[in-house]
Amino acid sequence: MTLTVVNNCPFTVWPAVQPNSGHDVLERGGFALPTVTHRSFPAPTHHWSGRIWARTGCTYANGRFSCATGDCGGRLECGGLGGAAPATLAQITLHHGGQQDLTSYGVSLVDGFNVGMTVTPHEGKGRCPVVGCRENLLATCPDVLQLRAPAGGGQVVGCKSGCQAFGTDELCCRNMYNSPQTCRASSYSEFFKHACPATFTYAHDSPSLTHECAAPRELKVIFCH
Repeated sequence: MTLTVVNNCPFTVWPAVQPNSGHDVLERGGFALPTVTHRSFPAPTHHWSGRIWARTGCTYANGRFSCATGDCGGRLECGGLGGAAPATLAQITLHHGGQQDLTSYGVSLVDGFNVGMTVTPHEGKGRCPVVGCRENLLATCPDVLQLRAPAGGGQVVGCKSGCQAFGTDELCCRNMYNSPQTCRASSYSEFFKHACPATFTYAHDSPSLTHECAAPRELKVIFCH
């Protein structure tokens, strides 16, 4: 099985790959990917789960690497570190379900949005939908959720979640709100859901992304579909 990351954005992105705890770091955790190029690498042959996202607006200055969105502690190769919100996340689980060899995947806007993203399986058996968010939500992001770059005229580079913008327990589904009964959609998560129904938009969201995709030959994560 092959994992392929495709950059259809009109600019370079720096994909990052973070394994869940105890799983292998793939491709050293991050790399540069110029516009209209892709990078393919072998998927783990055993059970693996983790996330992939795009870092944008990355620069080297004074010997330091940093990104406007998705930054992982100022490193080019994230090496297992997570990324700064807001960032669109692909969440992937490979080789589960025993002999069925299932692949599960979803696109999450729970931590906000920085680029459009879809996940597309190829040559799998069973239910293998394309999921994600093709819209450019930077253009429609409500003022209170906008993350603007300090340089370059303050353009919108990310769209924050309600949790990141306001930090309340209710919006972050923390403490007494940390259950499916008390963690609810908000007007902020509904902005993301309305634009991109096939995504997760708050912590206990459960979009109808049922897939039982068995043994796909390739899983493609496409930025700016």
